[in-house]
Amino acid sequence: MQPLLFEPLFRERIWGGRRLESLCRKKLPAGKCIGESWEIVDRADAQSVVRQGPHAGLTLHDLWRGHRSEIFGDEVVDSPRFPVFAKLLDAREKLSLQVHPPAEVAAALGGEAKTEMWYVAAAEPGAEIFLGLRRGVSQEDFARALSDGTATQCLHRLEVKSGDVFFVPSGRLHAIGAGLVIVEIQENSDTTYRVFDWNRRSEAGSSRPLQIEEAMRSIDFADIEPQMIEPDGELLVRTPHFTVEKWSLTNARPALDHSAAALFVCLRGTVAMAGMEMHRGDFFLVPAGATEAPLDPRSPQTDLLRVALPSR
Repeated sequence: MQPLLFEPLFRERIWGGRRLESLCRKKLPAGKCIGESWEIVDRADAQSVVRQGPHAGLTLHDLWRGHRSEIFGDEVVDSPRFPVFAKLLDAREKLSLQVHPPAEVAAALGGEAKTEMWYVAAAEPGAEIFLGLRRGVSQEDFARALSDGTATQCLHRLEVKSGDVFFVPSGRLHAIGAGLVIVEIQENSDTTYRVFDWNRRSEAGSSRPLQIEEAMRSIDFADIEPQMIEPDGELLVRTPHFTVEKWSLTNARPALDHSAAALFVCLRGTVAMAGMEMHRGDFFLVPAGATEAPLDPRSPQTDLLRVALPSR
């Protein structure tokens, strides 16, 4: 079986840019600042659509509901929608300071919990990420800093480079800094509470809405100065929602180690499988039935992220 590729869904953002065009060969709409490319998504209001092969034109939700065993295997979790949401982010400017609610808070507020991980695909010199709070900052300190405009002094900053990896569980205060292109793997959720937007205004002079009350209920104020992930061999992140590995291919390698589908992201180089080639910036799903088909590197350096889906 061939891998499945999907049509990306581009999202214009005030902080977005055009780097996905040059770095990842995306055909962006002219004149738009694109901050997000939704590559693998199964939401009520947004659907990935298969671009080629016998399933061309079907949505990811169509596959999940109508071809579960054939495409995803019998071991994958039984959930109403495909359990993983995968994106590319192009941060020409800083993203807002935000938080995703933990499950118990999300239930009370009518939202969804969201755990995610970031892989830094490209970073300009001096680029940084804001993650958690500085040591010694209390909830009262942070609330006061929000009111007097000094919130940035409370934030834990990390200078980053290409290849760095970050884990962002629900409840962790965070913001992606300017000059970064990020691969984001997350559980299937879209609840974000924005707590500070750097006093930014649109061309029309309006500011984006904040959800300060909800954010303050969601932030883990014991989350002090979290660090980037140190890989354990190929393993980057293991959570109940997804497991992510980084593969550096020098020879052909089976894509699947058992009969369950896996999602791949081509970070560098070119990889071939079953007569198809995937390049930097391509996200592709290897179906459960492709246990015998190898991934074959076609360039001297070929790096992939491999995302395993949650199992029953």
